[in-house]
Amino acid sequence: MLKTVLLPAVLLSASWLLHATPPAGAQAMPNILFILADDLGYGDLSCYGAPDIRTPHLDRLAGEGIRFTDFYANGFVCTPTRAAFMTGRYQQRIGLEDAVTYQEMGRGLPEGGRTVADALLNAGYATGIVGKWHLGYDQDRRPLQQGFEHFFGLLGGNHHYFEHMDRIGVPDLWLGNEAVQRPDYSTDLFTAEAIAFLERSREQPFFLYLAHAAPHFPWQGPDDRDKKVEPKKPSWQQGDRKTYAAMVERMDQGIGQVLAKLEELGLKDRTLVVFTSDNGGHTLSRNAPLRDFKATLWEGGIRVPCIARWPGVLPAGSTTSQVAITMDWTATFRRLAGAGADPAGEDGMDLLPLLTGQEPAGERTLFWRSKKRLRQKNPEGRAVRQGRWKLVEYEDGQGGLYDLEADAGEEHNLLPARPELAASLRQELDAWEKRIRSSANR
Repeated sequence: MLKTVLLPAVLLSASWLLHATPPAGAQAMPNILFILADDLGYGDLSCYGAPDIRTPHLDRLAGEGIRFTDFYANGFVCTPTRAAFMTGRYQQRIGLEDAVTYQEMGRGLPEGGRTVADALLNAGYATGIVGKWHLGYDQDRRPLQQGFEHFFGLLGGNHHYFEHMDRIGVPDLWLGNEAVQRPDYSTDLFTAEAIAFLERSREQPFFLYLAHAAPHFPWQGPDDRDKKVEPKKPSWQQGDRKTYAAMVERMDQGIGQVLAKLEELGLKDRTLVVFTSDNGGHTLSRNAPLRDFKATLWEGGIRVPCIARWPGVLPAGSTTSQVAITMDWTATFRRLAGAGADPAGEDGMDLLPLLTGQEPAGERTLFWRSKKRLRQKNPEGRAVRQGRWKLVEYEDGQGGLYDLEADAGEEHNLLPARPELAASLRQELDAWEKRIRSSANR
């Protein structure tokens, strides 16, 4: 496990948590920049130990903020995590337990725009998403109908980085609700659009969701315009680590440009920046020291890097082992905007009191589940983490009980030695599944 630096018990007053007057140095309605990588491995940043990928801008972000060692994605593939972030609730509650497939209609976020973007828009924020949506193709499930004033990016799960076609050959690059054509590498297009959004929105609080497609398949670096991609060939049979590294490094470069624009506009100290990934890395990724990859319930499929920076509010150069999950940022952002708790319910928690030392680090109980759809080959499974313990159960008999503080790589199954603990965690899983069934689609 990585070393944990204790956070100082300063900076945020209890009055601010109740949405009263903020303390000196903290903006009452801070700008929020949420950056989400796609399929980035836990160990794919230099500041997380990557020996072959250079990420100086994200490393600097970590040096100026807090780096999480035990942060999790809500899902082990794309759509579920994004759905949980938008709603602040387990994705199972709205039936988005697996990815929306190419051009799949009738599935995605519920109609009506009850998202974190909608809450922040109503609180007075300019709201924008640049990059990957992957939460529905239907008109009422698209970003502009879900609380975002501005959208530039792709609706689907991935597209060709130069031709901007999805995997079945349908053009997928959008400005608002209109399809557009722009020649250039997708990562660079998203960087330029994010910078333009910051320039337009400098005079009011803003929420920018920068959802990079990188480093998701197809494996294309910025110099690979003429590289052949075989859409029908499994992604794990294509590409190489060198290309993957180039994709991550170009994303890091673009993030550096966005952060530099914040500083140029005098907004650095007034902006909470969060960087994380939507799930664990694919087979070209480095998830060390964790077990396995994306699309599994092992740590390599769900534990991801996460960095948060807010100068003068969050302690710089610190590391936390506080267990947290994507939907916690939803609850956090709502409170920073003065929107309060979601009256429809929320499963995440406000992280600011913990990260500033206002409250001590606490034990969490978090849940994951994979339900098989027709196109899936992986077995169904479920998992729970409670404190240091994690129970994994797959329908084919795989799984076990693991002490993650001593065994992050899940190499030593302690279930035979601790059957009572495993039974207790199994009861927690059963109770959680009952709760989400009773509230599904509310």
